Amino acid sequence: MKKFLVPFILVLVLIISACGNEEAVKDSSSAPKEKQSEFITYQSETGPIDVPADPQRVILLSGFTGNVLSLGVNVVGVDVWSKNNPTFAKELKDVEEVSDENLEKIIELEPDLIIGLSNIKNVEKLSEIAPTVTYTWGKVDYLTQHLEIGKLLNKEKEAQAWIDDFKNRAQAAGEDIRAKIGEDATVSVIESYGKDLYVFGENWARGTEILYQAMNLKMPEKVKEVALESGYYTLSAEVLPEYAGDYIILSKYSDADTSFQETETYQNIPAVKNNRVFELNGNSASFSDPVTLENQLEFFTKSFLQSN
Repeated sequence: MKKFLVPFILVLVLIISACGNEEAVKDSSSAPKEKQSEFITYQSETGPIDVPADPQRVILLSGFTGNVLSLGVNVVGVDVWSKNNPTFAKELKDVEEVSDENLEKIIELEPDLIIGLSNIKNVEKLSEIAPTVTYTWGKVDYLTQHLEIGKLLNKEKEAQAWIDDFKNRAQAAGEDIRAKIGEDATVSVIESYGKDLYVFGENWARGTEILYQAMNLKMPEKVKEVALESGYYTLSAEVLPEYAGDYIILSKYSDADTSFQETETYQNIPAVKNNRVFELNGNSASFSDPVTLENQLEFFTKSFLQSN
């Protein structure tokens, strides 16, 4: 019996040892792959940069908040404009306000990704805290910008799906609106900020991207002359009628001087007399992300289709 037992034990030991070596080989071969999958290489404006494949703690220093929120990524810090934006009030309730100069607070928040505009300060120091990616405002259109954010967050498919759906819905809404107000009806986008008045072109938020690009509504020729290329133009209340379209989108900040609305000059504008002025909250209008755009699409569709 012992003669058979010893060889059996030896064979058993060899089998166990072989299995152990096989598992060790598997573990050693799979470890580098797991490590590599933790990061992706994003082609930023300044060159390739390794960023988390699944970011968990993102800080936004210059907007893009709605882009990140719409893609379901956690945000731990935002700029003052995003923090004060009523559109994001619920989502950012417990999120810290930060700036590019408050490095200590940023370190405390332990971000794994930082996003901002190309003009932010302390980029090198921020890059030591976490991968930092910047974008130049207006370098690409608003939809391409969202796609870039999608690529950065490793959610390109989700970003593209929203873009395709939004374009279809906005185009359909534009067709309905033009059928209602007429193909030649013009729309002006005016903003009251502080003591100043501005008129906007086709790519400066305040709904301009939806109205002029997605819906294909017409801009007054006078506005084209001064704001189409530059993006915006500063006005005085006295000349406002010259830039007013058949319809006016009026973006108003809560602390803006709106006394111009009490003047005879303003009240005699045809769009005003015909109740064709649709007011936006300025604090939330100065963004062009999916969350903001969805709200504006609904607002514009209802406003135009229910107007006189």
